Amino acid sequence: MAPPPLIDAAGRVALVTGAAGGIGRATVAMFRSAGANVVAMDIDAARLPEQSAALVGVVADAADEQSVRSAVRRAIERFGRLDFAVAAAGAAGGGPLADTSLADWKRLLDVNLTSAFLLARACHPHLQRPGGAMVMIGSSNGRNGGSQFSGAAYAVAKAGLINLARYLAKEWAPEGLRVNSVAPGPVATPMLERFSAAQHALLKDAIPLKRYAEASEIAAAIGYLCSQHAASMTGACINVSGGLVLD
Repeated sequence: MAPPPLIDAAGRVALVTGAAGGIGRATVAMFRSAGANVVAMDIDAARLPEQSAALVGVVADAADEQSVRSAVRRAIERFGRLDFAVAAAGAAGGGPLADTSLADWKRLLDVNLTSAFLLARACHPHLQRPGGAMVMIGSSNGRNGGSQFSGAAYAVAKAGLINLARYLAKEWAPEGLRVNSVAPGPVATPMLERFSAAQHALLKDAIPLKRYAEASEIAAAIGYLCSQHAASMTGACINVSGGLVLD
C-alpha cells in the first residue's frame, strides 16, 4: 500500500516546469496523488505525463517569457486558480571552465536560473493568498561550488536559484506567500545517464549514504514544503544529498 501523501491538495492547482524530467514527473505524480489539478510544462512533448481532465500538458520552453506567461494563463483559464508553482526545469553541464563556450554558459543559466525567475514573475499575481507556495529545485552543486561533473555554469545557476528563492521569500512574505528551495545531490534520473560506470562509482563513493536519491524523495520534499506542515517555512533550502553536503 502506498503511503499517504504529505499534502492534501484536493481542489488546488499546481504548475510544474520541467515536468518531463525525472524530478518533474515525480512532482506531477505527487500532486496528482494528493488530489491537485496540474499544469505540466516541458519542451519535450514525447515525455510529458499523459493528459487527463485534471492534468494539462503544455509543450513550451521554460526559459521563454511568453511561453511561461501562456502556461500560467492556461492554468487560470482551465482550473480557475493557482496554488503552487514548482520550478523544476533544468539542464546538465560539465567539464572545466576553459571548455565552456559562451553559448553554453548562457544556455545553462537560462534553463536553470532564468526559467525560475520567469515562472516566479508570471505566477506571482495569481498565487492564492494566503497559502500560495513556490518551490525551486536547486542542487548540492549550488551549495558546495560544484565540480567538473557539474561544470561552472550549472553550479553558478543553481546557487543563484537558491538565493532567488531566499530573496522572494522575504519580498512575498507580507502577502502570505512562501518560497523555498530543495537542493538534491545526485538523483537517479536520466540526467545522470551521461556518466560512465567509473564516474558513477566516484559519485556514489563521495556520498556518505552511498546511494543516489530517488526522484520520488525529492517530490516528497516538495510536497512537504507546499503543505501546511511547512506553514512557517519560507526562504529555506532543504538539503537532500545523502550527506554529500552537511549544513
